[in-house]
Amino acid sequence: MTSVRRKQSLYGAGLFAALSLLWPVPDARADDSHRGGTLRLVAASSGGTLDPQIGYSAQYIDLFAGVYDGLTGFRKVRGGGGDGVVADLAEALPAPQDGGRTWVFTLRRGVRFSDGREVTVDDVVASMRRIFLVGSPTAGSFYSSIVGADTCLRDTARCTLDGGVVGDATARSVTFHLKEPDGEFLQKLAFTHASILPADTPAHDLGNTPAPGTGPYRVVSYDPNRFLRLERNSFFKVWNEEAQPDGYADTILYTFGVPDEAAVTAVENGQYDWMYDPIPLDRLGELGARHTAQTHVDPHPMAFFAPMNVNIPPFDNEKARQAVNYAMGRKAMVIFYGGPALARPLCDMIPSSIVGHTDACPYSAGADFDRPAPRWVAPDIAKARALVRESGTAGQKVTVVVGNGTVDLAMGNYLRNTLQDIGYQASVRALSPGVMFSYIQNSSNHVQISIKSWAADYPSPSNFLDDLLGCENFHPGSDSSINMPGFCDKSIQEIMDQARSDATLAPERTLALWRQADARLMRASPIAPIIEINAVSLTSPRLGNYFYTNVYQLLFSKVWVQ
Repeated sequence: MTSVRRKQSLYGAGLFAALSLLWPVPDARADDSHRGGTLRLVAASSGGTLDPQIGYSAQYIDLFAGVYDGLTGFRKVRGGGGDGVVADLAEALPAPQDGGRTWVFTLRRGVRFSDGREVTVDDVVASMRRIFLVGSPTAGSFYSSIVGADTCLRDTARCTLDGGVVGDATARSVTFHLKEPDGEFLQKLAFTHASILPADTPAHDLGNTPAPGTGPYRVVSYDPNRFLRLERNSFFKVWNEEAQPDGYADTILYTFGVPDEAAVTAVENGQYDWMYDPIPLDRLGELGARHTAQTHVDPHPMAFFAPMNVNIPPFDNEKARQAVNYAMGRKAMVIFYGGPALARPLCDMIPSSIVGHTDACPYSAGADFDRPAPRWVAPDIAKARALVRESGTAGQKVTVVVGNGTVDLAMGNYLRNTLQDIGYQASVRALSPGVMFSYIQNSSNHVQISIKSWAADYPSPSNFLDDLLGCENFHPGSDSSINMPGFCDKSIQEIMDQARSDATLAPERTLALWRQADARLMRASPIAPIIEINAVSLTSPRLGNYFYTNVYQLLFSKVWVQ
């Protein structure tokens, strides 16, 4: 604990205050003189599968923003404006019909995949069906309202979506029929998992083999142990600047295998232009003092949390899970990420940048569900120890699984010490970030507790409640089971389903439903919220036109390197 307090005094007050002022400021207007060159990215490891309908790591979702398109897309503009949805491969955003149960899109003419083939209605229909055939992580939470989706989720061999997604080649239209209205349907079609791929794309995880896309870049080579290389898509022409702008760099080269400490030095010196991994705490001071022009701090709807497996000991006991929430040292976790200018304690699964968040905290010292604290103040170790004893799980062995980056390891070791303090025999297992996410999702690996970060796919409470804890998102034995705790409460699920599907509800009523679901989830405690964060980006001296969006963070197509 002494070293933690010392680091806070060195970095927490002064240098972070300077960093917090570095919000993105538009550079000089971009023009063709900035085209060309190689944008060089670096990470400790690769981000998993190249399949855009399966991959769920922010590392590749952000990269795929310049490779693939859906019928709709998130507006590629700076800041909060990027939360909005625009027509992408569709000519226009359709008005909902039949009370929100029918959506008719008209496909643009002349858009081509990177292999030269024109995008057709058949490609759209096949891509929507493929979401279910390949077991996309969001097939249940995002697309289960499509007619025929229930059959697809139960038995892929019988999956057709007939009557749910109907193509008309003559009219170049695609009609979606939903079982019930979905007020977030356009946002879900804008997400990467609804990317439109050629109709003959294999109906299995593509792994290391890229699929043709429609964006300004295409993947030309990939070695998950060494690098990923993107080059211009020669068939790309801008059809909607806000949906899919052209890229400035001719090539994007992503290098893997460089630890976070070495990556910071390399980006500072201009060997790379941007690093993916969190910046280690001990390097933040020098960035605030010597590299302020290269350091960018942006608000971002992102949280760290600890999912607990509700189906195996000791966290199959609700009191044991509540004990972890009471014991969580959220202030220490803030310090590990970089201090109060970069992170804040989180006692609710909805971050403060998402409508529906509440500061009220039942898991703070001296608080409970009948008398929640106005906000989290400190852990309650005594109550946590009592709950562990009451649960009958004291003395059990617990392994905390974390990524092997500096920040994740610091958090994992601190949580291990906390678990030991409240009565468990705890240890840490660190994995490469490239395999850690899929590992903790798969129930066959019997992960008891882990630490994971999660960013909003789009700004809605559903991204943190239904995505992470919805019954339809637990798939036993699968690497694509984003309900990592394996939690399912049918009564809570009914509340979430009503909140996301009933388009006739007033916004206040919808918000009340999400808050009701959130409160009940926090009492059941399958997850321990830890902190919410700002995004900290380090760029090279030669990178210009820093372009940050809430959805994609740094938009690689819009920065230049000349």
